[in-house]
Amino acid sequence: MVSLTFLGLLAITFFIGRVVPIDPVLSVVGDRATQEQYDAAKLAMGLDRPLIVQFADYVWDALRGDFGRSISTNKLVAEDLIRVFPATLEMATIGIIIGVTLGVPMGVWAAAHQGSWIDQIIRVLALLGYSVPAFWLGLVGLAVFYAGLGWVAGPGRIDVFYDGLVEPVTGLLLIDSLIAGDTDVFFNALSHLVLPATILGFFSLAYIARMTRSFMLDQLGQEYITTARVKGLSEFRVIWVHAFGAIRVPLITVIGLSYAGLLEGSVMIETVFSWPGIGNYLTTALLNADMNAVLGATLVIGSVFIVINKISDVLYRILDPRSA
Repeated sequence: MVSLTFLGLLAITFFIGRVVPIDPVLSVVGDRATQEQYDAAKLAMGLDRPLIVQFADYVWDALRGDFGRSISTNKLVAEDLIRVFPATLEMATIGIIIGVTLGVPMGVWAAAHQGSWIDQIIRVLALLGYSVPAFWLGLVGLAVFYAGLGWVAGPGRIDVFYDGLVEPVTGLLLIDSLIAGDTDVFFNALSHLVLPATILGFFSLAYIARMTRSFMLDQLGQEYITTARVKGLSEFRVIWVHAFGAIRVPLITVIGLSYAGLLEGSVMIETVFSWPGIGNYLTTALLNADMNAVLGATLVIGSVFIVINKISDVLYRILDPRSA
């Protein structure tokens, strides 16, 4: 099933690359190339062959991790993706940790106190998370916490002074700096990371809190919850053991989709904060009509969704063996 899904993803990206109004040959040779140079480049790129043959070559190259060469960086796209993806992964992981740690309790608390002022505040926060533009919140955050209060570092992943001091091991700067034992780099990287990750976490929190509240309200209205209360069980046990235990499986889907969404939807945040991640890389590639980079980044993002969905399926079976 995963193989078929990935094959479908390859098919979609391949045909997108063929139907967009961008000539891949012209992107390589430039608009001043002669017809002979154009024809030679087209032949070298294999674009003169039948479409089905091109697709077969595309699938084979993708399976080998060969996405071609980026015209923006003049490097292999695979090398670029290995370089930029950990930055997005690091920011999105911190964001989802914030979203889950705060969003789940907030959703449960709102459902347990439906109609109270606590419920109203949480619902307003969730609404803001859906309605406030990411780029606007990022700019406001920089203006207040960086330029105004000076609590966090500015755009970028690390100060220029610390750049290159830590040898990349995992690509995750916080982990690599701890491995190297360089606390100065760690805290500087953390200072750069905290604001964009918190903003991403806010959007994740809004979605998770809203869905958790909805799931909990449905369970709290069930007869088995009434029975548990009649038996004299504590409200804490009724809510967190019985009701919350019943929503763990659907909540995994919500958290998984939220995490994948942060990895895929961080384009605006990365642009505002000059974050050297896959979103920024994809934006630059689109502006430069760099289709190899665009398709490679799209494949990586799509693969992330596939992997996270597969992990969710495994967790389903662990938490609820009946779903196997």
